[in-house]
Formats: sequence, structure tokens, C-alpha cells
Amino acid sequence: MKPHMLVLVLCVACSALSSPAVAKVHAEKTAAPDKAYLQKIWDGWATLDPANVAQFYASGPHTFFDIAPLKYSSWDEYQIGVRQVVADFKSAKFTVNDDADLHPAGKYVWGTATVKEEMTHKNDKVDTGNFRWTVVFEQQGGKWLIVHEHVSAPLQ
Repeated sequence: MKPHMLVLVLCVACSALSSPAVAKVHAEKTAAPDKAYLQKIWDGWATLDPANVAQFYASGPHTFFDIAPLKYSSWDEYQIGVRQVVADFKSAKFTVNDDADLHPAGKYVWGTATVKEEMTHKNDKVDTGNFRWTVVFEQQGGKWLIVHEHVSAPLQ
């Protein structure tokens, strides 16, 4: 191949790789979770249907601590168990408070936040308060998935 053709081929290749579409795909794969992403997760939980948050959780053997009962060893176990916990409620609203803090650590991001909750039981009793949330995300397949979570409430 003649030198000027080689330069032309390299220029075209570099141009294609630096196009906005390619840059956008790369940015979407690596953009770390932010407060809006955290809120999106809790908006899913507010539907009281674990199927609406399954997309945020990694499958396989991972530990998730929740307010009740205590511990789940996988997402499959978590979504089955939490259905029983939320069965007594007819609505919920969760707001990630301004203290949300995220820490990138390679292919992981760990975060902490307090979350304001308002949950209405089927008998119309309303529970309100704040709970603590610690979460660990791992980048898998271009998505940030929860591989560990700890939700707890302060002693009353």
C-alpha cells in the first residue's frame, strides 16, 4: 500500500473512532452512578414491585442486607423475600437525601446515603422516617449493577 493511502486509511479510522456516536457509547459504558441514578433505583422500589428494580441488581451470589428479615444471599432470594415484606403496603415514596456520597474505586463504586421514606399500609397507617443505605456497584456488561447493599433503620 502506498504511504499516502495508508495515511488516508488511518485518518478515516481515527475519525470514525472519535465520532460523537462512538464517544457516547463509550461514555454510557463508563459513566459512574450519580445521585439521579440512586433516585431512579428508589423510584423503582416505590412501586413495591421488585421486578421494577431487578435491572439494577447483579445476579448470582451477592449479599444484600435489608431492614427485614435480615439478609439475602442473591438477587433471586431478595426479590422473593421482599415481596412478602411489601405485601402489607399499598404505596411508598422514597427520596434520596442530599447527603448521598459516591466513591469510585476502579470497576466498583461504593456509596452511602440516607433515604426519606413514606410508606402507607393497606390499613392506611403511614410510616415515615429515614433509613441508612450503603451500596456497592460493579460495572458489568457496560452497566453499574448493585452487588452489595445494606439498608438499615436507626433504633427508635
